[in-house]
Formats: sequence, structure tokens, C-alpha cells
Amino acid sequence: MCTHTPTCPAADSSDAEAAQVVAAHPEQGWNLLCNAVLVFEDTGELLPDGRIIAPHRPLATV
Repeated sequence: MCTHTPTCPAADSSDAEAAQVVAAHPEQGWNLLCNAVLVFEDTGELLPDGRIIAPHRPLATV
């Protein structure tokens, strides 16, 4: 899916969230990245192969 230089990280790499946004839908709470990862506003992700990454927000400090 990535056609620009430098290429975006693959969907299964540790830095997959660094890929460029190709479709932003903040009103719906999600963005589609160039590597076909869907990133949700709660920090959860849906990978192109259907795997789910649970939300990983930092814990609030007390």
C-alpha cells in the first residue's frame, strides 16, 4: 500500500504506528495508516490480517 519514500513500517513491525495516515476519520474515532493498520482513538488497533491489538493507553498517575 505504501508508495512514498521512505516506505512506512510494515503492519507487523514494532513501529507500525509510525506509518502515514491515508484516511482520517476523527469524527468516527479511527485512522487508516499506509500499512493498512486501523488505529482507533482509544489506542487499539486492527491489523490487516484481522488480529487485534488491545488499547494501550498509558496508565494515569495518582
